[in-house]
Amino acid sequence: MHTFNVQGMTCGHCVRAITQAVQHGDPAADVQVDLATGIVQVQSALAADTLSALITAEGYGVTLQGD
Repeated sequence: MHTFNVQGMTCGHCVRAITQAVQHGDPAADVQVDLATGIVQVQSALAADTLSALITAEGYGVTLQGD
């Protein structure tokens, strides 16, 4: 499980955009987004840096919190 601090999420559209971006890279990924805290947890076969790049490509700031 990878945990990210994501800056710039403000609404349900942001949640969907991040979820879809990650699942485009790994259709089997489990994505949990806490909009209030800006925490995104991802269970995926992809590496943390790949997941971070997918989220960043959607226009959000991303910091890896820990595994």
